[in-house]
Amino acid sequence: MANINLQSVIHPKPYTLNLRGELVTFQHPQVMGIVNLTPDSFFAESRVQSQQQVIEIVGKMIEEGACFIDLGAVSTRPGSSEVSEMEEADRLMSNLEALYKTFPKTHFSVDTFRSKIAQLAVDAGASIVNDISGGTLDPMLMKTVADLKVPYVIMHMRGSPQNMQENCNYAHLLNEVIYELSEKLANARYLGIADVLIDPGFGFAKNTQQNFSLLKHLSELLLLDCPLLVGVSRKSMIYKTLNTSPKKALNGTSALHMLALQNGASVLRVHDVCEANECIQLFMNYLNAE
Repeated sequence: MANINLQSVIHPKPYTLNLRGELVTFQHPQVMGIVNLTPDSFFAESRVQSQQQVIEIVGKMIEEGACFIDLGAVSTRPGSSEVSEMEEADRLMSNLEALYKTFPKTHFSVDTFRSKIAQLAVDAGASIVNDISGGTLDPMLMKTVADLKVPYVIMHMRGSPQNMQENCNYAHLLNEVIYELSEKLANARYLGIADVLIDPGFGFAKNTQQNFSLLKHLSELLLLDCPLLVGVSRKSMIYKTLNTSPKKALNGTSALHMLALQNGASVLRVHDVCEANECIQLFMNYLNAE
């Protein structure tokens, strides 16, 4: 009989996060819903046109089981245009204030790399700061997060959204990503940030093949002893590989979500909350089967 090599499955660790005084325990992976408050997000169907539409979208995501809602007011797709701090605040704050008033028990995350925006957002009700740059684009951001005492998402990226795809040269992708994330994590701990989530940064200073390599070896990032947040939803690693479009990339997204869960993801950052939660439900039933 031929030898059968079964890939191990990582059981998600029950991490905890202090979210504005509420201790949330990850008994199973959770979903973070993406809300783009930008006119130029790479996935056109995720763009919103009015505050009422934002409220309706978030309400649906909550109903479908999103644990977190991530609000972004600056597009960070490759080659995206720079947006001023004032414009980011204008796009974000009135929507966040309306959402927090409408859904006061929901955990909102602010997707920003600016310390002043992080301060404004947390003051208005946000519970998490999600930073694509890991503190490299604003040296005051980590200190601000430490003072605010909220969880912090450290993502791996090199350069900026405008030039990051010119920074895909790695001698050893996994080793360098882990090393660079560990440096940022050490700085966050030194400054006093208690709760950190790690995002490998799929699509940020990584080409398609590197993205798949990172996903295949995702479990090795568990060495950092932080919950892993994975954002592959409808990204180019899916639609370019399948020769399709972001609009038609949901099936591919679900396939990669299952691989991410198998390799230790604690949070899936997604456009499609219902489908992601179905992946988690099936995964947990598979994991707990005798």
